[in-house]
Amino acid sequence: MKLFARLGLVFLFAAGTLAFAQPASSPKQDEAPAQQTTQQKAAAQPGNNADVWREVRTGEPNYTSIQGRETNVLVQPGARFLGQGHFTTAGEAWRQFRNGPVTFYGGWLVVLVLLVIAALYFGKGPVKLHDKPTGRRMLRFSEAERIIHWSTAISFCVLALSGLIMLFGKYLLLPVIGATLFGWLANLGKNLHNFVAAFFIVSVIAMVLIWARDNLPKLVDSAWLNPAKVWGFFTRGEHLPSGRFNGAEKAWFWGGVLLLSIVMSWSGVILLFPNFDQTRATMQDAWIWHAGGAILYIAAALGHIYMGTIGVEGAYENMRTGYTDETWAKEHHELWYLEQKGDKQPGSAGGAVPAGAPHMREKS
Repeated sequence: MKLFARLGLVFLFAAGTLAFAQPASSPKQDEAPAQQTTQQKAAAQPGNNADVWREVRTGEPNYTSIQGRETNVLVQPGARFLGQGHFTTAGEAWRQFRNGPVTFYGGWLVVLVLLVIAALYFGKGPVKLHDKPTGRRMLRFSEAERIIHWSTAISFCVLALSGLIMLFGKYLLLPVIGATLFGWLANLGKNLHNFVAAFFIVSVIAMVLIWARDNLPKLVDSAWLNPAKVWGFFTRGEHLPSGRFNGAEKAWFWGGVLLLSIVMSWSGVILLFPNFDQTRATMQDAWIWHAGGAILYIAAALGHIYMGTIGVEGAYENMRTGYTDETWAKEHHELWYLEQKGDKQPGSAGGAVPAGAPHMREKS
């Protein structure tokens, strides 16, 4: 027994000595298993660089020999836009927002406006004159005013159509006309959009300068804020006294021609000139402002175009020739008509119009 006890003590002593004699593990030795795992993964799955891309997707800056804003960030960090429930890379979040809410709700807004216009036209028809035209014509728009108006209108239509093709074309046109024709059409639209934009901006500035004074709000314009009166105008042709421009036209001028044009021009310049060294996030935000403003602009413009062409009898002729019949002027812009005739009181005969003419009957 003593022999076994002595052998046990010797064994314990030897084990303790070996334990204390072991060198401390170094960081390199700790990293070895990880390196072996990575090497094993590379050997077992050649080309699997998932770890590298996980690091890239964090959006952290890394080394690059090309200096500039964001040149050392390959993939943007996580972000989310309005209505998105989770974070993803900013580029993917923008793509989902573009192809989701902007396309869906924007498209349906344009369709809804077109349906309302169609219902008004086929259900009630255009707003017609109550009295017959007199044949006496008044200058309503000068040649310079018409040139500026049509320059703005035509360039706007080019921008609107090309923008709609770029936003909705792959859903509506691509399945119908095929990839080759759609690719040609989209490229044409993109180039027209880029170059016509400058012409539109200049035209809008000129329009604001020549018509700002005539579009200043007045108390009489409040009638156009009354839904019942507006409905009566469209459905029964009820008279709403107006100056040179009525309340609806003034709302279009300040809200569309001025405000939305500022939004579109500002965001459009950012998108047109990325060489200003703006970041990708700035470009994405500018696109959202641009697309959102464009949808609202197009929806409002459809109403304006309807009123200025087939919605109101004689309106298109005014802007095409610059002249309007006295009956049209009196029924649609009575205050302006009286001002031109030298009379400030609505409902009274004025100027050189023959007394007792049918279209000049005084209101009882």
